Amino acid sequence: MKAFVFPGQGAQFVGMGKDLYENNPVAKEMFDKANEILGFNITDLMFNGTDEDLRQTKVTQPAIFLHSVILAKTMGDDFNPDMVAGHSLGEFSALVAAGALSFEDGLRLVSARAQAMQKACEKTPSTMAAVLALPDAKVEELCASVTEGIVVPANYNCPGQIVISGSIEGVDAACAKMLEAGAKRALKLKVGGAFHSPLMEPARAELADAIAHTDFHAPKCPVYQNVNAEPQTDPETIKKNLIAQLTAPVRWTQTVQNMIAAGADTFVEVGPGAVLQGLVKKISSEVATSGIQ
Repeated sequence: MKAFVFPGQGAQFVGMGKDLYENNPVAKEMFDKANEILGFNITDLMFNGTDEDLRQTKVTQPAIFLHSVILAKTMGDDFNPDMVAGHSLGEFSALVAAGALSFEDGLRLVSARAQAMQKACEKTPSTMAAVLALPDAKVEELCASVTEGIVVPANYNCPGQIVISGSIEGVDAACAKMLEAGAKRALKLKVGGAFHSPLMEPARAELADAIAHTDFHAPKCPVYQNVNAEPQTDPETIKKNLIAQLTAPVRWTQTVQNMIAAGADTFVEVGPGAVLQGLVKKISSEVATSGIQ
């Protein structure tokens, strides 16, 4: 069975999507439509901008979404998923590719999400950090023990790799504890704020209103959602989980484990970069060695 997966923020690069735009009429039409919807020339920033341009959240998120969704659209019969999933922002790409959202509505929601998250980041100084080589349960325990500020597990990327998120003092205190407990690394990331933490609550409330006023449909295959790593096809459940996603952790390890348990034996990454391929490989190896069914 085929699982198609869609990357999130961080996968962007200058020039992404340019070949599609220049060589595929359908792709060109969709990119041009995106410029109209967003009200600025995102294609110019994607194709000819700088790394700094692409790091702006209001640009990064729609840019990755556009590359992923348009690539899926131009795959034709080769896009034949039995199941789909996306990492954080990638969940919106997965939903559009699977037919749960129209391209236009998906792009509007991604733009609204990016702007709401940017505002939340500016409201409270915050950050994230990658923790390597500690068990999930230990990371959770140490985050819960921090008394300075806020810090929570944000991304369960693969066994031995978790990203934590929260206030600057909370993340600093947690990183010190992680290293003391034997983490190989506890490295702060160059991000704008504390994604997938309680500090995103203002963005969650703002996005909830936008999602409530958007039409969702039953997807053509199950969509494994970040908040619980479970397959969904009911539009109302999908909407509820999508709203919760902003303040809840991305359970990517569990998602891939569940997709494998459901029969996925081929994973195809759709979008810029190959980060998810690496994570899937690590998770698959863990499943094979542990005997997880």
